[in-house]
Amino acid sequence: MAKQAKTDRQAVIDSIRSQQSRSENRRGMAIIGVCVLVAVVIIAAAAYKPVKDWYDLRAYSSDSLSEIGAKASACQKVTTKKATGNQDHVDVGTPMSYPDAPPAFGQHWNMWDSMDRKLYMASDRPDLGELVHNLEHGFTILWYDETIADDGDKMDELRGIASKLQGTTNYRDKFKAVPWTSKDGKAFPKGQHVAFTHWSVGGAGETDPEKQVGVWQYCSDVSGAALETFMEEYPYMDSPEPNAV
Repeated sequence: MAKQAKTDRQAVIDSIRSQQSRSENRRGMAIIGVCVLVAVVIIAAAAYKPVKDWYDLRAYSSDSLSEIGAKASACQKVTTKKATGNQDHVDVGTPMSYPDAPPAFGQHWNMWDSMDRKLYMASDRPDLGELVHNLEHGFTILWYDETIADDGDKMDELRGIASKLQGTTNYRDKFKAVPWTSKDGKAFPKGQHVAFTHWSVGGAGETDPEKQVGVWQYCSDVSGAALETFMEEYPYMDSPEPNAV
């Protein structure tokens, strides 16, 4: 009897241990399942925006630059102002401020942004000192204000525009679209939410520094048609340093 009782107790202990082991295995699998689910959610969240941007761009795949956004009539007449600052370089990190909103010329950092990227957000935009150096190299810069930045459809139009000017081999595509924020300076003129700027020497090949001007065109809306005309009238060759990338 004593031997049988001992055997029965061992059987009970083994059963309890077996149940505990199965329970722990289930908990372990549940934890693994939750971890996998969290990982999937994180990966999906990270992939969502690039995938959405790609999907939204399909709407502009067959459009020309001039067909994206509003008509050119959304923009005001071009204005110019005598330019200064050619070859006036300062060290990277030097605080820069400009009287115009946005700048089209001026003293600038001794570093510029590479040509490969065309569209920036407020979180990753180069500093003004870099961008003004890009203007010296013949870039046209499209500046958009916070009204545009907060409008998903308008940002899709900017992505569409940027997609038409991709590449680094054709200098005619020297273009960047960047945000202009309240931290950068004063607001655009009332009712205007986009601005094009260019640093002109007064025509391609002109060497008289007295003929250099900053060029602006303000728009109430995103307009690929107006941008195309602006870049044709003020190409990269019409700049202080057109052959620098």
